[in-house]
Amino acid sequence: MQQRFRLNAIASLFFAGTATAFAADATDAQVLDVVVVSGSRIEHPSREVPASIDVVDSARIQDGQIRVNASEALAAVPGLVVQNRQNYAQDLQISSRGFGARSAFGVRGVRLISDGIPATMPDGQGQAATFNLDTAERIEVLRGPFSAIYGNHSGGVIQLFSKDGQNPPSVELNVTGGSYGTSKVDIGAQGQAGGIGYVLDGSRFRTDGYREHSAATREQAFGKITVKPNADSTLTIVANSLHQGNTQDPLGVTWATFARDPRAGEIDTTDTQNPKRTLADRYNTRKSIDHQQIGATYEQRFGDDRLHMTVYGGNRDVIQYQAFSKLVQNPPSQSGGVVDFKRNFYGIDTNWLHVNQLAGGKLSTTIGIDYGRSSDDRTGYENYIGNTFGLKGRLRRDEQDVVSSLDPYIQAEWQSGPWLLSAGLRHSKMKVEVIDHYLSNGDDSGSLQYSHTTPVLGLLYKINPDVNVYASAARGFEAPTLNELFYSGKGEGFNFNLKPSTSTNLEAGVKARVNNNTRINAAIFQIKTNDELVVDFSSGGRTSYKNASKTLRQGMEISLDSSLPYGFSSKLALTSLHAVYEQAFGNVASGSRLPGVPSANLFAELAWKDTLDRYGATLESVASNKIYAEDSNSDKPAPGYTVFNLRLNAKQSLGNWRFKQFARLNNLLDRTYVGSVIVGDSNKRYYEAAPGRNWLLGVSAQYVF
Repeated sequence: MQQRFRLNAIASLFFAGTATAFAADATDAQVLDVVVVSGSRIEHPSREVPASIDVVDSARIQDGQIRVNASEALAAVPGLVVQNRQNYAQDLQISSRGFGARSAFGVRGVRLISDGIPATMPDGQGQAATFNLDTAERIEVLRGPFSAIYGNHSGGVIQLFSKDGQNPPSVELNVTGGSYGTSKVDIGAQGQAGGIGYVLDGSRFRTDGYREHSAATREQAFGKITVKPNADSTLTIVANSLHQGNTQDPLGVTWATFARDPRAGEIDTTDTQNPKRTLADRYNTRKSIDHQQIGATYEQRFGDDRLHMTVYGGNRDVIQYQAFSKLVQNPPSQSGGVVDFKRNFYGIDTNWLHVNQLAGGKLSTTIGIDYGRSSDDRTGYENYIGNTFGLKGRLRRDEQDVVSSLDPYIQAEWQSGPWLLSAGLRHSKMKVEVIDHYLSNGDDSGSLQYSHTTPVLGLLYKINPDVNVYASAARGFEAPTLNELFYSGKGEGFNFNLKPSTSTNLEAGVKARVNNNTRINAAIFQIKTNDELVVDFSSGGRTSYKNASKTLRQGMEISLDSSLPYGFSSKLALTSLHAVYEQAFGNVASGSRLPGVPSANLFAELAWKDTLDRYGATLESVASNKIYAEDSNSDKPAPGYTVFNLRLNAKQSLGNWRFKQFARLNNLLDRTYVGSVIVGDSNKRYYEAAPGRNWLLGVSAQYVF
């Protein structure tokens, strides 16, 4: 498998070099600069920011995609590993340069933001499922030192920006169907009325799932209103909701089970009455989610200066049924096999940008403060009544968990001639308070406070109009999330002994254009961490953590985009990452690789469309080296893989109507491979299979008024 990956990488690099030379002869094709706000908080072409930053545009997000998982679009970004677990109960697995790879569910170590509103809670736990891809205009992905200016849990930053309502108004219907009982219906409207821009969207997605016991239904709604009170100000209000009822959790499986049947669940060997029954089926493992939020952003310009304010609030209700036996739940310290919480959250982020002249250059200074708070009413129950599992039984946990964060920050950028100097400082303070109402097993009430100051420094030099070089450095900070604090050891009470991890992050890179037809970005980086958070115990959907030792991450990223003659274009994203424990701990030797992190991964694409943009075809390849599933690297890693995908697109216009169709065939060669791993599972049920060959068909109709 590793040899296959190397051959694919060599072939892709050869193709990229050929494409670059081919692009030199193109006179009618161009790769345009993209404008970003991530990193500097000021609009810049991405090649003028001293940081690794990529933009995923609306075409990549929406064309030929079902638009359910961010992994569909983010696979083309170097430095990211975005795995679809084929498990909608646990969300995507997202890591940036190794940060976030340990997460058993949701997103940790990477900050998620949607229209300026955090999709990451104050403790650092995020949910990519709240991203509404049907209305997305672009996604900005920031990696490296400048992520630290966003505070705690910023190993990387992923920001989604939705489209604004524009004239002429339109309504659109999208219908998609595919393998494994997959379907999605989406209806949206956008436009302007009386100077007010609006975007409305609603969708329903359903799948039986590739893996056994993995059916899911997801309903999303989105609304956005944009108003300009005057020529220098903008008010934007965004609301969205997510509902997933009884989403089945297939759990991980052992290597023996995966090798026998990738779609199968793990057999429950303790079930003497039904020896072929799976754990997921016996315990009816599942999760229900209800999430609603609303936010408002006001921006007022005073010449070159600017006031920016965002306020938001929402609630999230979750109930999860886990795979724990009666024996595991018997000790008084155990909190049962059902997790049930109701969360309210809110926050504000406000900043002031001042622009003036200094030493013959332009100085832009941003001063701001970011506050967030969440409060959970959390209960735990036994997951059985009598001898029947998958039911809510006796109360075993009842507490209130409050997390708040307060982060003042300052960021300055000085630009003169070919030089750009950027520096920032952020002080993060996170407080955690637990109020225990279930006292029959003792009082676990208590509080914790973590704080850290993260400095950032970057320098960019424009060698000529087409080539920029840069270097940057930062100190990072990653406090334990609430979910990482919930359990100590083998699922006992709140873990007050966890410490935050800290990191030192260095990066250097080059950003270049070749004949306006090709864009090349390349970066090398090194990250050293102390007190890395690692899995202590994981079983049945519950994971506890501990602090380990020092780690080292060294790597490089290359991305290449080319517009070629005759309607062709190409894209390449390559990552090489050496991520190891630098100091031994327990049974983990120095030099052991970090679990969940491949040493290399690659995305390559060749696309074509006709001159009138009526038809298009794209062949893409995704490859990854092997991934270890636990810290000691002694158990079998998930082997490396290479898969190919094909998509076809067509467009037509008839009067006021616009029609689109697409066909997508994934895993063309029908490879059997592990798509993601559950890091550190104590029962060695690490492996989550990816689908074999599968298809999607989609049609849309839009009416423009």
